Amino acid sequence: MPSTMGEIATDRFVLRPVRRSDAGLFALYAGDKRVAEATQGIPHPLPPGAAEAFVTRAMLTGTDEDIWVMDGTRSGLAEVLGVISLKKMDRAQSEVAFWVAPAFWNLGIASEAVQALVAANPQGDKTMFAEAFQDNPQSARVLTNAGFQYLGDAESFSVARNARVPTWTYVKRLG
Repeated sequence: MPSTMGEIATDRFVLRPVRRSDAGLFALYAGDKRVAEATQGIPHPLPPGAAEAFVTRAMLTGTDEDIWVMDGTRSGLAEVLGVISLKKMDRAQSEVAFWVAPAFWNLGIASEAVQALVAANPQGDKTMFAEAFQDNPQSARVLTNAGFQYLGDAESFSVARNARVPTWTYVKRLG
């Protein structure tokens, strides 16, 4: 299987492995209710130590999830623009998830990150899946811009909302 944790360059930023120094910006950005409520797993309010625990988990090797930071320092943007991950599934499949800090919304950051991750295909996947909450059409647009096809409706639990939320499910076949 290909190496999963190298850097992946885009035109404006690099997807790079998580560093301990990222915890402060993770706490700031993921602590924003708008970010938390657009994800399945980020709680709101963000408990003390949650960002540090995320960094520790993200830095582990041999897990079923690879996590990258969208780092814009090479082009004068912030060190942390957001996060993107691939969670391994069986049969050469993965699930893509991402969030972008509100200060960088509507700049194409998420689209560029998803497209770069799909193009690099660091886990050697044949298929990638993704979900978007139905009240977040911007994330759905990111996925369709990256060539994902609508698969169907479902629902997922959002920790921040403490509720099941309707989702759209997408698939991208790579091989």
